[in-house]
Amino acid sequence: MSFSARRLFLFAALAIASPASFAAVQSPALAARPDAAQFEFFEKNIRPVLATKCYKCHSTEADKVKGGLLLDTRDGVRRGGDSGHAVVPGDPGESLLLKALHYADKDLAMPPEKSGGKLPDKVIADFEQWVKMGAPDPREGEAVVVKKEMDFAKAREFWAFKAPHAEPAPMVADKQWPRTDIDRFVLAGLEARGLRPVADADRRNLIRRIYFDLIGLPPTPEEMDVFFKDTAPEAVAKVVDRLLASPQFGERWGRHWLDVARYAESTGKERNYTFPEAWRYRDYVIAAFNADKPYDQFIREQIAGDLLPAKDAAERNANLIATGFLALGPKGLNEKNRVQFEMDLVDEQIDVTSRAVLGLTAACARCHDHKFDPVPQSDYYALAGIFRSSKTFFGTAGGEGKAAQKNKNGTRLLTLADTESASTAPTPATASTPISPESQMAALAAEYPRRAAKFAKMSAAERTRVLERLKANGKLTAAPSSPTPAATATAGVAMGVQEGRPADCPIYLRGEIDDRGPSVPRGFLTVLTFGTKPVIAGQQSGRRELADWLTDEANPLTARVMVNRVWLNLFGDGLMRTPDNFGATGEKPTNLALLDLLATQFMRDGWSVKALVRSIVLSRTYQLGTTHDAKSYAADPDNLLVWRMSPRRLDAEAIRDAILAASGQLEPTPPHGSVVANVGDGYIGRGIRPSVFNFEARYRSVYLPIVRDFVPDVLAVFDFAEPSLVVPARDTTNVPSQALFMMNSSFVTAQSQALAKRLLSMTQYDYAQRITMAYMLTLSRPPTDAERTRADAYLRSAAEGSPPSEKAWATFSQTLFACAEFRYLK
Repeated sequence: MSFSARRLFLFAALAIASPASFAAVQSPALAARPDAAQFEFFEKNIRPVLATKCYKCHSTEADKVKGGLLLDTRDGVRRGGDSGHAVVPGDPGESLLLKALHYADKDLAMPPEKSGGKLPDKVIADFEQWVKMGAPDPREGEAVVVKKEMDFAKAREFWAFKAPHAEPAPMVADKQWPRTDIDRFVLAGLEARGLRPVADADRRNLIRRIYFDLIGLPPTPEEMDVFFKDTAPEAVAKVVDRLLASPQFGERWGRHWLDVARYAESTGKERNYTFPEAWRYRDYVIAAFNADKPYDQFIREQIAGDLLPAKDAAERNANLIATGFLALGPKGLNEKNRVQFEMDLVDEQIDVTSRAVLGLTAACARCHDHKFDPVPQSDYYALAGIFRSSKTFFGTAGGEGKAAQKNKNGTRLLTLADTESASTAPTPATASTPISPESQMAALAAEYPRRAAKFAKMSAAERTRVLERLKANGKLTAAPSSPTPAATATAGVAMGVQEGRPADCPIYLRGEIDDRGPSVPRGFLTVLTFGTKPVIAGQQSGRRELADWLTDEANPLTARVMVNRVWLNLFGDGLMRTPDNFGATGEKPTNLALLDLLATQFMRDGWSVKALVRSIVLSRTYQLGTTHDAKSYAADPDNLLVWRMSPRRLDAEAIRDAILAASGQLEPTPPHGSVVANVGDGYIGRGIRPSVFNFEARYRSVYLPIVRDFVPDVLAVFDFAEPSLVVPARDTTNVPSQALFMMNSSFVTAQSQALAKRLLSMTQYDYAQRITMAYMLTLSRPPTDAERTRADAYLRSAAEGSPPSEKAWATFSQTLFACAEFRYLK
């Protein structure tokens, strides 16, 4: 957009000012009806200027009305454009029309130079006087912008709105290199540019890459030894299949989805209240990925789980918990207007659904038709009607008692069925033997006889929560049982949604709740609806129909978006490098044919994420080395054609978990609940100390408390996903604070000491072998001769003639944790 065009657009929007409705900002100057002299002033000094300088772009006769602003009627001037009011009668300071005429802001200056430039001072003074007197205007008629209908047939010619089509694998010159069709599509792109892929990764780097990508943990020295001894052609496939079947797969890949779902355990914003039951959704996601739940079913449950059939109470609970996807977003609890709060909640639900599932920014159509994509404002409010016809239950009521911080925007939570057998399910064999909740309750009842009756009436889930809270307060030393994530859908309460009062939603002009337009029937995005539009029954919200529409194989985006996200998490970049924007302003796919091949394969394989991951990891493309090639780099510096595997830094969770794994301190058994659940309902900063969430524990990072604005330091420093946003791809930085964290963090120091103790406890190894084990545990490789010599020299100098001390081994261990190689895959 040129500078002059941008000025014209900004002027047309005229909307940076107050979002209040015209009625709300009316001044006393409008109390009396304008007299004949005031009307004469308008006719003589204002209307001619509007007609000669503005009507070309801002009247019903314009070829295209700019910014939705009409200046040829009184109603049009006062109603304003897409983003607000051009004139606030009686208040020149708040009238953007005057700011534009004054040329105070070059970007806002109007009329533009090509239309004669700035008006004479006398004319501008007339406009100021006119506004001060109340903007008298005798022109009748409503400001109805005559919009040109969107040409959806033409819009569907855009690549993203066409159904994925699997083309035959292309012919390639080097027929020996490809192993799969993925490789053939990649190699064809390289050969077309005269390029070649680099050599395969060596087995040591490959196995480390596969472990981190699939389960987020390094291979143990024993696992690497087994792999190196297996020389069969299917050795890699056996490792991949074992990792896909491990419970750590869900912990790794579930976290990828939690980034997209903006998972957090508090409201954020001005008043940050806890979400004590958010952990249930976290565990649902982990269990879904471990079970390889078909992705289409996974989406259906999160949009409409409460409306789906269930074979038993446990499945019914899981379906309800799944709808927490729509309840987890940030909440502006300070909003006093009930309708505004409701519409902000709906807007957030539209945004997360459209971006997470469809890769489209449909929420941009709240105030006006989408500026770039074929999403009219009517489609936005068709979706809004669906979500507004549902009730969202997220809690934050503020607890009980006189001292509780009450929150009028809070809600109750959904009640789950009591499935006693699930709540007492045995823990995995790897866990230490716990004392059962019943025996602990009996002991507590004996110690607190007045509470015995209350304990007896509690459900199993309520008992567990009490035990966890007592443990957190230091009143309980024996650890309660720790069921796996799959066993957490038991009695209690959960965040989620249910059916509300079905009703269509009006279009709120410019998104203003005081400026209602006509109502629109509940429905979906027109550009992605093919054939007969689905019908939403009058007594239903439409969420069930929305869930089916999103996951219909005719929908051209759902499979593509997920496939692209999986590729991104395995390669560092997607085939479509704007993973939450498949619209006009997003980048074009680097290999559309490959993207469509994977999308159609994904649906054909029953929407299996594990099958998709397996097919990519076993391709030769994934198994390429990270070797630099000057010719390929010169032709494709961003590696869009995938001529090598780009080196990647580990994410925050993998770095922390790898440190714990190396030190031998990683607790493999998932915790029950969350630190936030133990803390309970409350207002963070007023009653709850934020420091309690910077929690040091030995279980995997996916189970750490994720509280908005108080993400644990160990995650935040390494670019953890902002939990208030949909984050399909994290930023990756390399900044001094990260190196300083590895040098000075109490967590890293403690784990370095633990690694030193672990090495010294390996009495089966001699001094030199312990140095080798230090490298194997941290970097998944033995030291080079030069590294071994340096390590030996350091340890001996620190020992001053004696055997190296634990402190010397600890500082040596910390240097390994702090080195760049520890944090990178190659």
